[in-house]
Amino acid sequence: MTIRLIIVDDDPLVRAGLSLMLGGAADIEIVGEAADGAQATDLVERLAPDVVLMDIRMPVMGGLAATEALRRRPGAPEVVVLTTFHADEQVLRAMRAGAAGFVLKDTPPAEIVAAVRKVAAGDPVLSPAVTRQLMTHAAGSGPGTRKDSAGRKLSALAEREVEVAVAVARGRSNAEIAAALYMSVPTVKTHVSRILAKLNLNNRVQIALLAHDAGLLGDEDVT
Repeated sequence: MTIRLIIVDDDPLVRAGLSLMLGGAADIEIVGEAADGAQATDLVERLAPDVVLMDIRMPVMGGLAATEALRRRPGAPEVVVLTTFHADEQVLRAMRAGAAGFVLKDTPPAEIVAAVRKVAAGDPVLSPAVTRQLMTHAAGSGPGTRKDSAGRKLSALAEREVEVAVAVARGRSNAEIAAALYMSVPTVKTHVSRILAKLNLNNRVQIALLAHDAGLLGDEDVT
């Protein structure tokens, strides 16, 4: 399957470099480029890409606002945030808005290509180290209110679904969750789908953030 990709960055040199790098992959087709979020939303409307590689800081309309707008649409493309920051409040907000993950601008080319393929397949892109940084950053803002709100949302889940949500938050794959909780991989996928539907979430990253906010991870690192 060919992955239809739009590249969004206000720096033409960055766009050119990404286009050259990603265009060399046989399974990726770059269908458009945009210099800001407003252009990106227009392109998505016309071109229906599978993935948008989105810079976070741009004039006119930034990547955060564009991500929020795109992810509200039916049949929304997956969004990968492109940033120079390891842990930034805007990046965190992009995750909560439904971005599938983010990559740093100095990430090796092969890893950026792999990230596009991964999110196109429905998997989030967050390394364990970056996930820990984001979780720590999240904990520093209104923890009491956020914890109460997250707890209320998670109360809609069955006990087994909570166990799966915690495993997702710890970065476990479906196969690892299945082995740890003594269930089949298809059953894990069903639980994840139900969690997303019940909580009105877009992806596994948002499950992880919600579980962290609710204090379900304790003192364990995300791995």
